[in-house]
This record gives sequence, C-alpha cells and structure tokens, in this order.
Amino acid sequence: MKNILLSTLVLLVVMSCKDKNATKERYLYDSNGSINHVSVVVENELWDGRVGEAIRDVLTKPTYGLPQDEPLFTLSQIPPKVFSDFVTKNRTILKLEMNKAPSIVFKDNVYAKPQKVIVVSGKTRQDIIDVISENGDKIVEVFRGMEIAERQRQMAKSQHKYISIKEKLGLTVQFASIYELAKERDKFFWFRKDITTGHSHIMIYELPYDAIEKNDSTVTQIIKIRDSIGQAYFKGRLDETVDADGNKVSSFMVTEDAYTPFHEETIIDNKPAFETKGIWELTNDFMGGAFINYTIEDKVNKRWVGLEGFVFAPSVEKRNYMLELEAIIKSVKID
Repeated sequence: MKNILLSTLVLLVVMSCKDKNATKERYLYDSNGSINHVSVVVENELWDGRVGEAIRDVLTKPTYGLPQDEPLFTLSQIPPKVFSDFVTKNRTILKLEMNKAPSIVFKDNVYAKPQKVIVVSGKTRQDIIDVISENGDKIVEVFRGMEIAERQRQMAKSQHKYISIKEKLGLTVQFASIYELAKERDKFFWFRKDITTGHSHIMIYELPYDAIEKNDSTVTQIIKIRDSIGQAYFKGRLDETVDADGNKVSSFMVTEDAYTPFHEETIIDNKPAFETKGIWELTNDFMGGAFINYTIEDKVNKRWVGLEGFVFAPSVEKRNYMLELEAIIKSVKID
C-alpha cells in the first residue's frame, strides 16, 4: 500500500512539473523589434574594443546588391546588467558570455517567441573573437532566416487573392494584398506596391526548359533574359517621347553594366535555383535601384520558374524593402 501511494505521489509530481513547463511555454511573450535589428548583450568595455569590432565586422558589413552601402543589421548594444524585462523580448539576440569554454549555441524562443538567441562563450576576449569570426556566415544566416520568416508571418495577415497565379503557373507565392496587379500575360505576372518615396515590384514568370543552359555562362543568360523582360514590360517615363533632335526615345529597364551582379546556386522549394542580385537602371533616364532574381529549375514540369523583386526608392534605405521581396520569393511553392 505504501509503495502504491509513493508511486502515485511521484507520478503527480512529474505531471505537475510537466504542466508547469507546458504553461511556461504557452505563456512566452510575443517577440518584438524592427526588421533587421539585432540586440547585442555585451559589457561596455568589450563592445568598445576588439570584441565589438569583431561583432560589427560580421553583422554590419555592407548588404550586397544595393546602390549605397547599408549594413546587414542595425545593432543595439545592451550591458548584461540591464538585460531584463522588455529588452529580452527582441526577436534576434547575440549574447556574449566570458570565462566559459569557447562555444557557440543557437537557441529558439528563450525569452519570447518567435526568437533566435545566439550565445557566444569564451575564456578570453580572443576566444570570443575567434568564435565569432569562424561562425560569422552561420550567425548571419540564422538571423536573416529569422527576419525573412518574420516578414512572411507579417504579410500572411493580409494575403492577396490572385488565384490566377496558381491557375496559370501552377504555383503559389505569398505576398500582402497591398500589392496591386500591374500587368498580366499568359505566363507572366507583375505586381507593384507604392512605398514612401517610390515603389516596390515583384514579377513571376515561366521560361521554357531550354531557355537556360547550366554552364559557365548561366549568369549571362539570366541577365539577358531579365533585360529582355525589362525591354518588353518595364518602360521608362520618357519612352516613346521625342528628344530635342526629333528622335524617338527608347527607355526601359536593364541590368547596370558597371555593377557586377552577385550570382550563386541555391535551393528554393527543395529545387535547384540560381540567385542573382544587382542594380537595374532605365536606358536614357536616371532611374534605377536594386533587384533580386531567383531562377528555379522545375524538372518535373520541364521548365524554369523566374521570380524577381526590384525597388525604386531614391534617397531612402532599401535594405528592408529588399528583404521583403526576398521573403516573398522564398515563399513560393511549385506544384
């Protein structure tokens, strides 16, 4: 009898602990923070020295593919002694811990949700610097992945209703209803959203399977295709006007030659794809901006699927606009 009572008591204690843990998980606060904003929890003296420099070298290096230099992330330094209450709820946190074995740990939903907390430890300052430098690409990848997921979550609150995308292209892509249809052809869609000082664009299209060959000239092929699309659909304000000499002006979007595009192979929707970033401009005009292009190999349907975002936003930062476009493109699901 005593054994039965003891077993029952132990079981109740275990279940109580599980209930408390479940309750703690359920009642995590919602995370907050601006897009591309990272809180760095580190002592002032470390932040002002070589450790801080190592952090900034990784997290504030220029974002590739923008007309002007903009850092990957905006950083806020927080001394450990004031890291409590609402300041722990930021969505992305880099936390440094001294006098511990060198390591890096990636944690989810520690103080709020959704949240990514990266803890870097070391016995010395050089240990911390080495861990950060060796894992810089992974740190950036984790934080950017969180920001893309957050932007997708925000846009999901008000989804578009353009069912013809799925009907004509056999795919779905998620973006907010604020984007308006600018042009639609049989296998081509162009959507546009007005922003503070300009406009943001997304285009979705299909290419024949033989339109691109995977070889050393793939990036050149992709640039030629996007330039041909630009010439066909994205005309400048001076297009078809007549200049002072009586000549008809031709103005359309092309890839800027002076800026070498970034190009690499990647995976989108579990399919091989090419990522291309660069600068666009209008011929015979002064408009331009950044673009990001993903060309996806759809082997099942024997075709290529193209998704591109580009922005015109003079005199303002473009980093967050481009992250939104990347988030839209990476939401694609191909049937």
